[in-house]
Amino acid sequence: MMKKEKVKDLLNLSRAELLEKEKALKVELFKLNLGRYSGRVEKPHMFPLVKRTIARIETILHLKERKI
Repeated sequence: MMKKEKVKDLLNLSRAELLEKEKALKVELFKLNLGRYSGRVEKPHMFPLVKRTIARIETILHLKERKI
């Protein structure tokens, strides 16, 4: 189960770790959507959490890219 990621924790990760975490979250979101369309969603509260964490990671990646 995914815990809520804190921004401070995400800021300390390297670019490669952030990309890896983003990929894993997108896979999880895909599986959640697959369950939604098949009619069985065990954890509907996870949709906004996963989407929000992906957005946080993308924002941090963008900020790190602009600092370079």
